[in-house]
Order: sequence, then structure tokens, then C-alpha cells
Amino acid sequence: MRGEYKVPGGKLVVVDLATRDERLVDVRVSGDFFLEPDEALDDINAALTGMPADTTVDRLAGAIEDGLGDDVALIGFSPTAVGIAVRRALGKATGWADHTFEVIPPVVMDPLMHVALDEVIPQEVASGRRAPTLRFWDWDSPLVVIGAFQSVANEVDPAGAERYGIRIARRVSGGGAMFMEPGNCITYSLVVPSSLVEGLSFEQSYRFLDDWVLGALRDLGIRADYVPLNDIVSDKGKIAGAAQKRFASGVVLHHVTMSYDIDAAKMVQVLRIGREKLSDKGTRSAAKRVDPLRSQTRMARMDIIEAFVKHFENRYDTRESGYTEAELAEARELVGTKFATAAWTNRVP
Repeated sequence: MRGEYKVPGGKLVVVDLATRDERLVDVRVSGDFFLEPDEALDDINAALTGMPADTTVDRLAGAIEDGLGDDVALIGFSPTAVGIAVRRALGKATGWADHTFEVIPPVVMDPLMHVALDEVIPQEVASGRRAPTLRFWDWDSPLVVIGAFQSVANEVDPAGAERYGIRIARRVSGGGAMFMEPGNCITYSLVVPSSLVEGLSFEQSYRFLDDWVLGALRDLGIRADYVPLNDIVSDKGKIAGAAQKRFASGVVLHHVTMSYDIDAAKMVQVLRIGREKLSDKGTRSAAKRVDPLRSQTRMARMDIIEAFVKHFENRYDTRESGYTEAELAEARELVGTKFATAAWTNRVP
């Protein structure tokens, strides 16, 4: 059996192995990484040989660490990366190439529907009715979307929200507030099986699941990288923030909002935290716009989204998809019974 894992920003790790009596045998680790001294490769293979086939990534990594001397340097990979490759060889973890992804292009609708679809689509993927899915949001009205654990009073100025007719909604994932007006940002949701992030910490999984979009940004001339935990940043400042939720059903929701052309003057009248963030960035006047994608690419928003989709399709096995009537009906039901209700929105007042 063979498993591969490409470390984001690092090297490829390949593990070939067999099992006998539910234990690992004939383990051979290889890849384009660097390892000093090179005899340590035999120590890694030896540490894995004989381990139970159901050993977790963390325990596999621990066995490797215990089997290596203090003078060993692993460059471009880690014991965890080897553990993930082992789990993939055993079919316990999966890689991007193991899945066909459904891609749903932007569909304009009430933004609350998109908030609700972030609960509906994971249910569909978990049930097997839908393959892993990448979908892009588009919306017809303004909305502030706060994280699952944020306080409404701490995040939103009610007078500012009322002045501009901006509703407030709470999403299922953690993280910070999203200030959304039609056309001002680019948001996508990626729903994948938990097996794709097997063995990865939350911090590692953020970068792993967005490695493709870093490549798409490079295609557009933007050199961007992850700043832990969940920010995508270029040399000219922050571009995006990500959020995640891992469902007990065995799927992960990972979504990202990228600033395209945000009205900062309006944002700081609606979001209390926006004032602090602009102050931290040394922005004296809120009259300027927050527009990293527009200013750094000189491209229309829909052209950027099209470029993102093309990059994802060129990188992975995909098929174009859309929402089913059943999914939309379930989302509408959730808007009425959950996401538009004061009880849900103000559950952390």
C-alpha cells in the first residue's frame, strides 16, 4: 500500500508499506525532503515497523520522534507528515486526489440563505448525497455575519446597523465578523470529509485546505501566505480571514472571506471591532477603502472568482454543480427557524 502527503509549503512524503497480523511491515519512507544524517531514514522505517495498523497520526509521529536522536534534522517535513502518509496508505486518511469535488459557481440570493447552506451542505456531504463541495457565495443585500461565539453587543453598533439597514446573523463556525455588502468581498465555502485533514491540527488544516487559493492568488500576481491562525496576508497587508467547523458527522466546513472593495467608513460605523482593527493598521481616516484584491489585481470581482474556479478545476478532479431544490428548501426552513431568529442571533448577547 502506498500513501503520499505534500506538506503545504514543504516537501512530498511517500510511504510504502504492507500489513501482517494488523501491524505495519515492510515500511519504506521516501520523498524529496532533506534529512540529516541520512542514516536516520532507517530509524524512521524501524520506528514504524510493527506499529498497530490502527495507530493514530499523533502516536505514529510520537514513535518516530522517540526513535530519532537529538542530532537528527528533518527539513521540509515532520514526523506528523510521515504519520499522515502512513494513514493514507492504510486508507484511514485521504488526499485531494481521492475525491471528486463539486463546484458551485456564485448564485445571488439572500445572504442568510448562504449562512444556512453552510449547515445544509455539510449534512448532504456527510450523508453521501453530495460529494465534497466548493461553493462561492453571492448576495443581494448587506449583512453582518458574526462568529458562533462572538457577542453581538461587543461586535456590532446597533445604531450604525440600523442607519444603513444592515441585518445581523450568526454563523455556525467561530472566528470574526464579516461585513458583507453586495460586491464588496469574495466568500467561498469548502466542505470536505474529515479524512482529508486526518492528523492535522486546526492550525495546520487552515493552511492545508487553502493551499489551492494561495496558488490561485499567485496566478493573479499576488504573493500571499498564511499567518496563523486563520489570516491570508500579502506583502501589502491582510487579504482574507478563514473560519472552520468540524461536524461530528465526519465533515469539515472551511470558509474564507476575502476583501475586494469594502467601504471602511461604513464598516467602522457598523462594526465596533472595525475601529480597533483600522487603528492597529495605522489608518487615521476611515474614508479610505479596504480593497486589497481590487487594487492588487486591477480585476473585476467576477473575473477573480472565475480565475479561482479555474485554478481549483485545474488542480483537482471536479464537476460543476448547483443547489438542489431540497437543499434550498432546507436552507429556507433553517433561515426561518434558526438563522433569522433573535434567539440564535443573540445567544451570546
